[in-house]
Amino acid sequence: MAALGWLTPRRRSATARSVLAGEASAEAARKTSQDAVADGSVDVSEEPEFPVLGDEQAAAFFDLDNTVMQGAALFHFGRGLYKRKFFETRDLAKFAWQQAWFRLAGVEDPEHMQDARDSALSIVKGHRVSELMSIGEEIYDEYMAERIWPGTRALAQAHLDAGQKVWLVTAAPVEIATVIARRLGLTGALGTVAESVDGVYTGRLVGEPLHGPAKAEAVRALAAAEGLDLSRCAAYSDSHNDIPMLSLVGHPYAINPDTKLRKHARAQDWRLRDYRTARKAAKVGLPAAAGVGAVAGGTAAAIALHRRRR
Repeated sequence: MAALGWLTPRRRSATARSVLAGEASAEAARKTSQDAVADGSVDVSEEPEFPVLGDEQAAAFFDLDNTVMQGAALFHFGRGLYKRKFFETRDLAKFAWQQAWFRLAGVEDPEHMQDARDSALSIVKGHRVSELMSIGEEIYDEYMAERIWPGTRALAQAHLDAGQKVWLVTAAPVEIATVIARRLGLTGALGTVAESVDGVYTGRLVGEPLHGPAKAEAVRALAAAEGLDLSRCAAYSDSHNDIPMLSLVGHPYAINPDTKLRKHARAQDWRLRDYRTARKAAKVGLPAAAGVGAVAGGTAAAIALHRRRR
């Protein structure tokens, strides 16, 4: 299993708030997960060794933004809330700028992401959790469904077909992350937990956003609760911010990697795959069906770029 010196001991990379955020996310994920089966299947017969069929101690953890879905879930969620008059035009302009920057840069900027989360918390304060869950279903159909990378979706399905659980791990609110996981037929989601009292949001977080080291803590806590062997698990991400999470597992994958993650992955001999241009970045060993998804993902990206240029 790959490891980083600075990751051990754990406290060097995880604050008390990171641990709290991770444990809260793991608890929320286990409460809301469903053993759903996605429609359709992916033929993984050409890749019999990984994922390992019937390995109950193995699971897969997928980052969401730019890994499973093009763009940031939180920004798409903001667009949907604006449509429903949760906030004013000036706030939408801020969301739009943050999303545009994210898509151009292709990486997570902590300050931009924190601003977006602060905005979202202030917007949902006083609203019921059940209301946001219901709206999240609608927003998924409106803004998110067409932005799922087919190649990454094929990888997740390969784990499901092998009988393994598959979890999203994201800084997005756990409620919207749970909606996305359910719609994709995944097991569940680890996400940022917003505090609620009697089913109403208070406008505060439990711990901190599930970002960087907090993601690793969430995966660690969920693995312990589920009886998973992390050395037999896989993790997928596009961002160098998720190196702590990727380093926890025995099968780390860099998907649509940013520059820092690509460099690190090559140095650590991790598998890479880039669906943004349909090119195979490296390493045999990914399910063959994902190659088909790469072409579809690259085509979708090309169409989106063409539309933006018109």
